[in-house]
Amino acid sequence: MLFKVEMTVKLPPDMPVEQANRIKATEKEYSQQLQRQGKWRHLWRVAGSYANVSIFDVEDNAELQALISGLPLFPYMEISVSPLCRHPSSIRDDDS
Repeated sequence: MLFKVEMTVKLPPDMPVEQANRIKATEKEYSQQLQRQGKWRHLWRVAGSYANVSIFDVEDNAELQALISGLPLFPYMEISVSPLCRHPSSIRDDDS
């Protein structure tokens, strides 16, 4: 199943820089692992904000929840999820 996931990160302003940097490094490692596995198919930064739009390819809602809640930045995110399905006018074979 494909899902569009929009994530906006809102770190507390009083979080120590060292702590924020550790969380971000762990987040990068985790997200790249999911990308290599094919679970996190696309990742785009939203220009001008600490946010992204991503496409996940997972078995079901439960797997998506597990992956997203495993993100180190999860406690500091506002997240919006939309399920996706193939458009009948699409000319691509790899978007299902």
